[in-house]
Formats: sequence, C-alpha cells, structure tokens
Amino acid sequence: MYLEIVSPEATLFSNEVDSVVVPGVNGEFEMLKNHAPIVSLLKEGTIKIHTHTQSHLVFDELPAEVHKHLDDDKTFLLKIKSGTIEMKDNKVIILAD
Repeated sequence: MYLEIVSPEATLFSNEVDSVVVPGVNGEFEMLKNHAPIVSLLKEGTIKIHTHTQSHLVFDELPAEVHKHLDDDKTFLLKIKSGTIEMKDNKVIILAD
C-alpha cells in the first residue's frame, strides 16, 4: 500500500509500505494492505511505518522529523501532535501537525 504523510510545511513521507500504526483518538490501530476504507482523527503520539526493505524509500535522506527505529532498519517513527488519516484503495494519506 502507498503511504503519504503531509504536514503544513512539507511532505514528510511518500512511499510504499507494508503497514502503518497510528495513534487514533480511541486508541492505536494498524492498517495493512486491503484495509477497509477509513477516515479518522489522530491524537498526539507516534506513527510507526513498517517497510519490508529500505530500498522502498525514495528519500536520499529522511526528513528530520522521521527517525529510524533503533532496533530495526525497516521501521520508521514520526511523532505528531494531531492529524487526520484517510485510507482508500490501498492509499493512506495522513495530514499531520
């Protein structure tokens, strides 16, 4: 599935991923390929991005806001204050603050 994370300042992430875990207002939830369409609000927390290989990344260098997980080169973390998420047809768009 394709994930795009956008802030008011820039596109923070844009690539194919295996899964994404987000801090929903009613608790953390994960989305995988072929997840049902969804629109939800996000609260302050960490977005966890899982890729099956680092070669999926289009960035020569990750934006400063996106960090590699210490124990796993295929997991990336992004802290947010709030946001919204939409998933439809295997495309996830997160508008993050």
